[in-house]
Amino acid sequence: MSYRIALLATPWEAVPPPKYGGTELIVANLADELTRRGHTVTVFATGDSRPAGRLAAVFPRALYRDGVPWNDTLRPLQHVAACFTRAREFDLIHNHANYFGLLFANLVPTPVVTTYHGDFVTAEKIPEKRHLLEAFRRAPFVAISWRQRALAKTRLNFVGTVHNGIAIEQFPFSPRPGNYLCWLGRITEKKGILEAITVARRLRLPLKIGAKIDPVDRAFFKHRVERRIDGKHIQYLGELDHRGKTRLLKRALALLNPITWEEPFGLVMAEAMACGTPVIAFPRGAAPEIVADGVTGYLPTTVDRMVAAVKRIHHIRRSACRARAARYFSREAMTDGYEKIYARVLRREKGR
Repeated sequence: MSYRIALLATPWEAVPPPKYGGTELIVANLADELTRRGHTVTVFATGDSRPAGRLAAVFPRALYRDGVPWNDTLRPLQHVAACFTRAREFDLIHNHANYFGLLFANLVPTPVVTTYHGDFVTAEKIPEKRHLLEAFRRAPFVAISWRQRALAKTRLNFVGTVHNGIAIEQFPFSPRPGNYLCWLGRITEKKGILEAITVARRLRLPLKIGAKIDPVDRAFFKHRVERRIDGKHIQYLGELDHRGKTRLLKRALALLNPITWEEPFGLVMAEAMACGTPVIAFPRGAAPEIVADGVTGYLPTTVDRMVAAVKRIHHIRRSACRARAARYFSREAMTDGYEKIYARVLRREKGR
């Protein structure tokens, strides 16, 4: 059965993102696969987006690219309102715009499903966000990992858990690695960039860093990270596009991901495995759901153990990494999960 689905992205980045952007990439992958399966998809995103299906835009460019401050609320509300104004055109609205989408959910007859891409631990420490979650706790929520779901103190109405998915065919497999380690993501302290540098230095292996630096993290980069970059053993490659990202990942000995927070998913781990690259991560957040310890990488608990894990990396079969990513973290697997949730929510609404 096909549905008319609105995918509500945030207005901060394009769909798909030209470089770094996790949530926007997930929306793009979901739009691609839903459209391929015959659903009528409308993506509410910025005008520089190029998703499958139909595009509805209020702003011509991603707000982040235009320098709009992250604490701006009027523009995101305007963007979200454009979606809900057209609610009767859709069988279901899939909200990826977090709190902004929740605010409108009870004002329209169309069912609204919310995938929350942040971590509840941080959100529930902020009174305004905690109150919003409590106010809308009966709304249908989807978690992106079992760990994210377990950490929510607010008793939310979870209608499913769906791991994020990537376009596997866009990640070339490399059976043989190069001689360097890599770190990929957004430079911020909780993502473990300093720990990764320490591991690489202790092993005397090159570390190649592909990363975005947000304005809020520039001081951290300047005072804590930049002085450790020598351009030879520790290399900063800047923010990478898809081609640069896959080139970095596919020839790495391993992706280091020593996160120090409860990251709800961690798409880079699935991307690395799709290229055949093992992942060595601290077992925080969803890492134990993504990495099969001893099969597609290792889950050490300290820097010392991470150093030891790199020394054992030759025991990991790169083909096993690719197979796990294809089986569990493809956009097809993700869309399977969301189609089941859409059908369940719509049946429930019809039976009321």
